[in-house]
Amino acid sequence: MIEESGRVVAVEGDFAWIETVRKSACGGCAVRKGCGTSAIAKMFGQRRMQLQVLNRIHARVGDTVVVGISESGLVRGSLAVYAAPLVGLFAGALAGHLAAQWLLVSGSDLLAIGGGLAGFSAALFWLRRFSRTTAKNVAYQPVVLRQELSTDIN
Repeated sequence: MIEESGRVVAVEGDFAWIETVRKSACGGCAVRKGCGTSAIAKMFGQRRMQLQVLNRIHARVGDTVVVGISESGLVRGSLAVYAAPLVGLFAGALAGHLAAQWLLVSGSDLLAIGGGLAGFSAALFWLRRFSRTTAKNVAYQPVVLRQELSTDIN
């Protein structure tokens, strides 16, 4: 379970809006002084963000809580978001190219481009349905795990 601390800023039914501080992972690295990512993180600073999470413990506004999301849900969701459009694009382009060769068409590049766009569009359509399905699935949603004793968030 990946965990992050935050403060409840609003409660809506079974859900709570949690404000967290986005932190860079550059704080503990030994080469942070010579790293470009560390410099960018310092330049943009720590930004506050809000997210809607499932509030199983019935936390109230002002409570400091720990929010978590399962690693497997995060990995599967990330894989779907990043891989599906690429797979659709490449599979469609390959199908278009093979169709052009099978039909003995001289403009195989145009068919490959059209196939790539069709495959990409189909993957986005699938991703939209996947997103609607997983929006109701607890395995893909962040959840309020517990209340923290500390009330101070950086």
